[in-house]
Amino acid sequence: MHPTLASLLSSGPVVTDGAWGTQLQALGLEAGLRPDTWNFTHPDRVREVAARYVRAGSRVILTNTFRSNRIAFTSPEGSIDIAALNAAGVALSREAAGGQAKVFASIGPSGKMLMSGDVTESDLEAAFSEQARALAAAGADGLVVETMSDLFEALIALKAAKGTGLPVVVSMVFDSGKEKDRTMMGATPEKVAETLTGAGADVIGANCGLGIEGYIPVCERLKKATALPIWIKPNAGLPQIEDGRVSYRTTAEEFASMVPALRSAGADFIGGCCGTTPDFITKVAAALSKPQ
Repeated sequence: MHPTLASLLSSGPVVTDGAWGTQLQALGLEAGLRPDTWNFTHPDRVREVAARYVRAGSRVILTNTFRSNRIAFTSPEGSIDIAALNAAGVALSREAAGGQAKVFASIGPSGKMLMSGDVTESDLEAAFSEQARALAAAGADGLVVETMSDLFEALIALKAAKGTGLPVVVSMVFDSGKEKDRTMMGATPEKVAETLTGAGADVIGANCGLGIEGYIPVCERLKKATALPIWIKPNAGLPQIEDGRVSYRTTAEEFASMVPALRSAGADFIGGCCGTTPDFITKVAAALSKPQ
């Protein structure tokens, strides 16, 4: 196990952070705008989101770099310095962490479909390698390949991330199939665990797609299929549309009440995805502090 991970896990399950997009929107980010650009235009607000999670008890925080790869990020204003965009995201989270939390930099999907020919394997390799190198050079403690629906794309991103020498988390979205236990491309937790373990991931898991109750059985199946640590970041329930806006109904108290079950299912890193807030993380930390 990578020393960074061993140190984090030495005292039990680790609290990660919650949603970034909804937090930035609460600070004024308009719907439809790319959150990553705020690393340049509103660095104080990006830093504040990270700082709120550190104050809430996160021991691992991410970065505002989810779409900061050359394929996913297209700017109507013209070309943008991808390396600088990623470096700014890491710097802001590191400043907010203040040595109290580790910074695991976010690498999201390309937004393009390999199987339909929208992008090539070599395109993805180049884009993910460029981003991973920039994040590592900026001082990230680890990398999180997250919100992946295509296992093959996740493998390409994993290979690029592993090239940095940093510990790499790979987190898939399970929200498809009759039981909502498959990725969009049909991969089961067992297939994901077997494939990513064999490819050299340091941590594997799931985020987005489902609420915490849906990820308890997925977590259990991942845990049974690998010896690697498990990373779980569920949504605050399933999204609802109210007055044209997306909202999430699960409360922080309801979310935290299911943390013991998620812990028993084998989760080693626990946080939140869409709709979760620093209050969720405070309550998750409190739930994890109680003996099982």
